[in-house]
Amino acid sequence: MRQSRKIRPVLAILTPVSSKEALAFLTDYAPTGDGPWALQAVVGIPTGTVNSSFALDLAAGGRIFLRVYEEQDRTGALAEAALLSHLAGRNVATPSPVPRKDGGLVGELAGKPAALFPWREGTSRCLARVSAADTRRVGRALAEVHRAGAGATLRAGRFRPEDLEARLARIARYPEPSLAALGPPLQSKLSDIVKRQDPSLPRGLAHGDLFRDNVLWGDDGEIRALLDFESACEGAFAFDLMVTILAWCFRDSFEPALTRAMVAGYQELRPLSDAEARGLHAEGCFAALRFTVTRITDNAIRSHELGVPPRRDKDWRRFAARHAALESMGEPGLRALLGL
Repeated sequence: MRQSRKIRPVLAILTPVSSKEALAFLTDYAPTGDGPWALQAVVGIPTGTVNSSFALDLAAGGRIFLRVYEEQDRTGALAEAALLSHLAGRNVATPSPVPRKDGGLVGELAGKPAALFPWREGTSRCLARVSAADTRRVGRALAEVHRAGAGATLRAGRFRPEDLEARLARIARYPEPSLAALGPPLQSKLSDIVKRQDPSLPRGLAHGDLFRDNVLWGDDGEIRALLDFESACEGAFAFDLMVTILAWCFRDSFEPALTRAMVAGYQELRPLSDAEARGLHAEGCFAALRFTVTRITDNAIRSHELGVPPRRDKDWRRFAARHAALESMGEPGLRALLGL
């Protein structure tokens, strides 16, 4: 799936996998060649924060992607696998899990759920290289996900207002004063945003995390794969669109050419209703606050507990800046920014 020839320190490999363990896991799958499974190497891929990922280099040539689920139990892993199969069967550019000999999609490795996926070559875009043509393609791909999700069995989200409230309570109780002080102001902002949200907006499958590292690109500029549906759940389409805009279209500030191209690409397949256009501001504020809060708990606090520096690419201040920008422009300013 991911291109990973240049291997960085394996920060995201929470469950090491040996060649012997990988081969034992592969016995539950039909070999891709004429003979039994044979491995050349098991290569850890240091991406993401909630799963362990590996490239299995086959002795006969080719690669397979192995995912070990670190946070989801077997029920959650099965639900995600079923969703990916549903989407792939409706021409969404996401790899479907490889079926096992028994027809199942999820096995067990090191006592944890695990699955195999076909390898997709591609690279991720750095923010400096993102173009309006890119964001238009991403917007269209997101609309494809929203349309293809119809009929899928969807899980409730893990980042609802009540979930964020629980995280904010934890922040406020944290013994490090500089972090604990962040809790009450964010709680006040959350309460205000929830009052402004429109619960009647169209809903369905929301990816919830379509960041730049979750899209693989080919050399021809086309999308090769959409990845990591870990956070996919039932949610408002407007929220999901704003998550994607926040991830792709904000450098030091919002980039109008990028935001308008993304919305235009999205509307090629799924035009926004007037209610959704009005609701984008509150949904965007909620999205920015959601990532501010989770990056405090999952990066700043976790790093403090481990006694290691927090990841700079997961700094909560980045989404606090996005939230501040949205609040300062208001709903009319956002609609002008998006060309709506």
